[in-house]
Amino acid sequence: MKILSKLRASIAVSVIMIFSAVLFVDINEARAEYGDVVINNYSDAAGMRPVVFPHWFHRIRFRCKVCHADLGFKFQAGGNEINMVKIIDGQFCGACHNGDIAWSVENCNLCHSANPKTPTQVHESTVQKLVQPTGTPKK
Repeated sequence: MKILSKLRASIAVSVIMIFSAVLFVDINEARAEYGDVVINNYSDAAGMRPVVFPHWFHRIRFRCKVCHADLGFKFQAGGNEINMVKIIDGQFCGACHNGDIAWSVENCNLCHSANPKTPTQVHESTVQKLVQPTGTPKK
């Protein structure tokens, strides 16, 4: 009986610790991975966080032509005039994110999850890593 009581107490403490840890995790933190596209053509100006588009998550499910030919996405981060009116109208992301195929636009934070003022870019692209930093060189 004593062992069972100690086991229950240990499990209870573990559960409380796990839930406490979850409470301190910032769920609004940007979680961009290598190759994700950060889109900030209009977000900052509209008072929204920039979009993190999980490119590889979509790429393993669809061929390139689905988005880049059928839906008209250009092969350039920031090269599309995407806005919420067009998405609600079923263009670009709205072709799938319509509430039937994938979640709809009411879930803003699922897409608008980048840190404010994050520039439009392919996250961790070698292009950004190869760019020479500006400013006075250190001696």
